[in-house]
Amino acid sequence: MQEDIQNTISADDVKSYLRAHKNFFEEHASLLTEIFLPSPHGSGAISLAERQQLAQRDKIRVQEVMLAQLIEFGEQNDVTSHKVHSFSVKLLENKALNRLQPLIAESMQHVFDVTESQVRIWLKPNDEAFSQEAVFAAVSDTFSDWVVALEAPHCGTKPESAQGLLGESLQSFAFIPLYKNADKTHAFGVLILGSEDQKRFKADMGLMYLKRIGDLVSAAFSAYI
Repeated sequence: MQEDIQNTISADDVKSYLRAHKNFFEEHASLLTEIFLPSPHGSGAISLAERQQLAQRDKIRVQEVMLAQLIEFGEQNDVTSHKVHSFSVKLLENKALNRLQPLIAESMQHVFDVTESQVRIWLKPNDEAFSQEAVFAAVSDTFSDWVVALEAPHCGTKPESAQGLLGESLQSFAFIPLYKNADKTHAFGVLILGSEDQKRFKADMGLMYLKRIGDLVSAAFSAYI
């Protein structure tokens, strides 16, 4: 008779009973030391209480790793924010168009660890004397149309229309559209960053700081177009 009763009790019945009687193990605490389960670390059987302790320790270890990663990301963001701030100060201090591109190239290389950088602007300068500056060197309509169509900085490989811009030995690129004022509908130029490191600019990387750098460079050149 007892065997028949046991056969009618399913695992779901046991789970439902324990959920409905949450104080069960408080009222029968000795059971915790009588129930043995396989150790998750393969060292024989352990009590249910010990199994719970191990599970909690594992959760704590995972949380500690996640916390360490968050702290590391926060520290990296602090460093990058400081670099962007220093870059913005340098741009504000500059008063000459012919110094802008060299200043940007120097900052990208020595501050942001970018191998090569270049600015190209396809709108006419507001002073004909500026038209001989390298930033106003002509680019193909195909390339400028591609940049204008971007909704965010493009990272990864170089498009076919950008051939001849930056060194051929570079392995990864960022193309950052430049906009005048708050108008994000039609780029007047582009900031191109290139690296010898294939993983420096990846298609799935975060774009927040690249967008901020683009805004700073856009503001610096807006006065000349």
